[in-house]
Formats: sequence, structure tokens, C-alpha cells
Amino acid sequence: MEFHADGPVRCRFTGPQSTVLGVTESDYNVVRSAGFVLAAAIAVGLQRFTPHARLRGSWRTNCGLWGINLLVLGAVCGACACSVAQWARAAGVGLFAIVPAPRWMAILVSMLTLDLVSYAWHRANHRLRLLWRFHQVHHSDVTFTVSTGVRFHPGELLLSLPLRLAAVALLGVPPEGVVVFEVLFNIANLVEHGDANLPAIAERFLGRVLITPAVHRWHHSRRWAELDTNFGTIFAVWDRLLGTYHTSSSATDVETGLPSVTHPTGLVRALVLPGVHSGR
Repeated sequence: MEFHADGPVRCRFTGPQSTVLGVTESDYNVVRSAGFVLAAAIAVGLQRFTPHARLRGSWRTNCGLWGINLLVLGAVCGACACSVAQWARAAGVGLFAIVPAPRWMAILVSMLTLDLVSYAWHRANHRLRLLWRFHQVHHSDVTFTVSTGVRFHPGELLLSLPLRLAAVALLGVPPEGVVVFEVLFNIANLVEHGDANLPAIAERFLGRVLITPAVHRWHHSRRWAELDTNFGTIFAVWDRLLGTYHTSSSATDVETGLPSVTHPTGLVRALVLPGVHSGR
């Protein structure tokens, strides 16, 4: 990681032939933003052309939270995952600094491991009362649409930063791996929150490996027992291996939301919800 008094932090991406490409923080954010736009286009397209329940969604509240999170995380973190990845490489920190591996393997292992870390963090949000107070904002959406995928309290995202950045450093994730993971994570997150049905054949095939909208819809059930399943974001393997997987299909209707929240909540209500008793 390089700091310049007259310029932004730079992340240098080293390619397989050891060529070096300087990427500014702005460049990194452009790539990340482009990935988000691609993810939204795919998710909204599926929701429009293969709708499940034709829900209108809580777009104002959800996009309001998204805008606040952009400002808060942009001020606190910026491209910090990229910077941490570059620092770890320069300092010789992390698994891939100790165990040399081909770049493609490092990226693949990083993607799998970061998704496992996301699974563990998500599960902790359901088990630990303090974390649940913030995470319940995500589940308080009584509808289930693409915009639910950006409905997070800024407190939850800030609390997750130390764990996510520590995972990048300890693993020695290549900067390219950070970009690949974030793009795939955004696609998976928005698609699986979509009010969409997948063809039965695709659902059976993809559901063996990936989290589908139907599988994640079950996770947003208003019933506590159902809500505490299907914690994965990209891969379904962690739920399957750790006993938290529950099958679901597009033919299954799920009443989404929280037992204690039966009506759509506005932006202010969503922001103060962590101070309200969750019922757990």
C-alpha cells in the first residue's frame, strides 16, 4: 500500500506475468460500482420477467438506507479492502505469503473463504443479541424484492468491517481476489433477494451449489425457526455442511418479515429499530 501526500492511496494489481498495473482508489471504486450496476441489472431483470409474487417492495426505505450506507462507509472505509490486501502482500502477511499458490488458485480459495466468513458473520448476527438488534432491520422488510438486498443498518456494516478486513489480511487475499469476490457477492446478494422465480430445472441444478431466490426467501420467513436457516450468500455448501440448509422452491410461498413487524417501516423507523426490543 502506498500513501502519497499529493494523491490517493494506490493499489497495485500484479498479473500472472508479474506486470504491475497501478489502480487508484477511484479506479477501484469504479470497478466495484460497475459490478453493482451489473448485479442490479441482472436481479431487476429476473424480477421483472420471471416474477414470484409481483411485490412492489419498500424501495424508498431500502434505497434511503443504501444511500446512507454509501456515505458512511465511503467516509470510514473507501477502498480499504483493496488497501489491506495490498498491505498484506507488501508486508508478507497472510496464508498466501507463506504458502505460494498460482494466482487463479489464490483467487478461488479467497472467494470460497470470504464467503465462509460471510456465512459465519451472518449466523452470528442471528445468535448474538447485540448483532441481531442491527441485523433485524434487514429482516424487517415485509416484502422481499431486489431492494431488500441493500436494506442494512449502517451499524451492522460498520461492525462487520474488522472481521472482513482481518480475513483479507490473514488470508493474504490478492487485490484481484477482493474485486472478484465483491462483484460475485453483489450479484448473488441482489439476485437472491429478488421477487423472482427460476425455471424448475435451473433451480434444482443451481440449488445444489448456489443460494437461489427461493432458498433465501425461506430465510426471510416471519417464523423464527425458518428464519434461522439458509445463511449463505454465494454458495449453499456451508449451510449443507453445517446443518442449516432448508430446501425451498419457487412454488413455495413464504410470508416474509419479522413476527414483531407486520407493516412496512419508514426510513426513520428502520434507523431506530436497533433500540427497539426484537422479541428474541
